[in-house]
Amino acid sequence: MTSALTPRSVKILETLRQRREADAPTHGGHVLSYVYDSGLAELDELAAEAIRIMQSVNGLDPTTFPSVAFMERDLVRFARDMLHGDSDVVGSVTSGGTESCLLAVKTARDLWRAAGRVGIPRIVAPITVHAAFAKAAHYFGLELDLVSVDGNGRVDPQALVSRFGADVALVVVSAPAYPHATLDPIATVAAAAQSAGIPCHVDACIGGWVLPWWTIDGTALPAWDFAVPGVTSISADLHKFGYAPKGASVLLHRSRDRHRAQYFATKRWPGYPVVNPTLLGSKSAGALAAAWAIVQRLGHDGFAGLAASCQRATDAVASAIADIDGLRVVGSPVGPLLAVTTDESVPEERRVDPHLWADRVRVDGWLLQQQPGISQPDGTHLPATTHLTITPVTESVLAELTAALTAAADAVRGAPRIPAEAVLAQLPEDIRVALGSLAASPGAIGSDEAFAALTALGIGSGEAPLPESMAPLLALIEALPAPLVERLLTELLARLIEP
Repeated sequence: MTSALTPRSVKILETLRQRREADAPTHGGHVLSYVYDSGLAELDELAAEAIRIMQSVNGLDPTTFPSVAFMERDLVRFARDMLHGDSDVVGSVTSGGTESCLLAVKTARDLWRAAGRVGIPRIVAPITVHAAFAKAAHYFGLELDLVSVDGNGRVDPQALVSRFGADVALVVVSAPAYPHATLDPIATVAAAAQSAGIPCHVDACIGGWVLPWWTIDGTALPAWDFAVPGVTSISADLHKFGYAPKGASVLLHRSRDRHRAQYFATKRWPGYPVVNPTLLGSKSAGALAAAWAIVQRLGHDGFAGLAASCQRATDAVASAIADIDGLRVVGSPVGPLLAVTTDESVPEERRVDPHLWADRVRVDGWLLQQQPGISQPDGTHLPATTHLTITPVTESVLAELTAALTAAADAVRGAPRIPAEAVLAQLPEDIRVALGSLAASPGAIGSDEAFAALTALGIGSGEAPLPESMAPLLALIEALPAPLVERLLTELLARLIEP
């Protein structure tokens, strides 16, 4: 059914379009995080129409809406084949990577308990594992046991294996790990996990729809998916390098019994029996439909072509950064991601701070993602980095992008990294004292206190809640105690949506 919009509806949509203009651009390749632009305008139109067709469908019950089962079945089949799964590999479409990771952990916990074990189960993973697993551990009552990595983001597989025990419900490795694009030693860890009777989850949320076609010097990657016998589940996001709108992901398990443990079911209330494969009950079928349509349109060859574009662009950007005096790419990234940090092998006057660099690049209209440094469980420190996510559209703006990256480095070369102490020293003494007090007991901070601290730091007020230069804020985030930073950032984001 179609109808003309009333003048009021037209005005509402115009308001929405005006608000949208203040957002970061989701097309054109200038935002190198959060968005995954195929560069194919047809996919946007295809997705939009697929969503419109399924707009009123509730994905809750595939017996009432069999189109939902049809699309999900097709997506699971394609993902299973892509990730070298056999007919025993089954799974579900979820609302995104976080839900896929949460469900992988929930499944592992429930099966661990079903085996008669008691106590608090552990998840063992490198510190570079996605924060979704910290959320899962928090929500579902597990302990997240994180293992330190080296300066290039690589974990020693034996360091992971040494943490195995009867209380381990799941070991998680990444393909690749988001912070540095490191492909974890999946085959070694999965084999050890299989010997120990521990399930092994591969978080391929960001790499799952591009690594199947990725190469290293023209050679296919070492096995990392269901071709590895000990891998029991994989998460892979359709709304990343599957180029679907948010939010759609797949979670696959290497057995029907394991997949069924992902479900929640109850008849113990006066209403209809509830059987949910995912955390959501009622849910839009729109993202599912868009993902299904895009996968149908691209197929194996389409994804291969887009992956090749990503690889060419990634290689070109990495080469350009290698030519920038004072910066270096961290480690040996696998996939269309790069982490960039200061090259400390050159004299100080030639070094480039990655956060000052990212701030300067933003002035020229490019958005990179700044990552604070972090102290690891073994006492070592991972340096601050700036992260770039490369997409197929990047290839069309390579000359412009690499020129901007080079010019920004030239503009800030030799400028010292902003220490947190210097930022704090600029604050009034009463605010410094207050921050020290808040750090001692962050759990007791009220909303008004937290907002006062944010305001004193020049954050969270006005139309632009973040400062123009993010480097000082990142310095504070790195230096202040994690519980305090988490409380303040919670307040910041909560204030943004208050009426």
